[in-house]
Amino acid sequence: MTWLILVYALLVGVGGILGYAKARSQPSLISGLVSGAALAIAWIISLQNPTNGFALATFLALGLLIVFAIRFRKTRKFMPAGLMAILSLIAMVVFALNWLA
Repeated sequence: MTWLILVYALLVGVGGILGYAKARSQPSLISGLVSGAALAIAWIISLQNPTNGFALATFLALGLLIVFAIRFRKTRKFMPAGLMAILSLIAMVVFALNWLA
């Protein structure tokens, strides 16, 4: 199940790149790439120690959930903030269940 961390990392990183390409938003690019890299590190850690990797991924997904929920509340636009909030919630739950299993 560690591959799910990598999939989420890629979604977050690509989302930052698309945000930059569409709206020329440097904050989207930077936050997407940094968050994606942090999740990639969590994936690498999970290959050696799944408990620690899933713990880190859980907290990163929680942080992203908070950020995207705040953005959705401000903009009321489903794309991209609402979609990413839902994906972050799902990822956080899946990662937490794997962490605690």
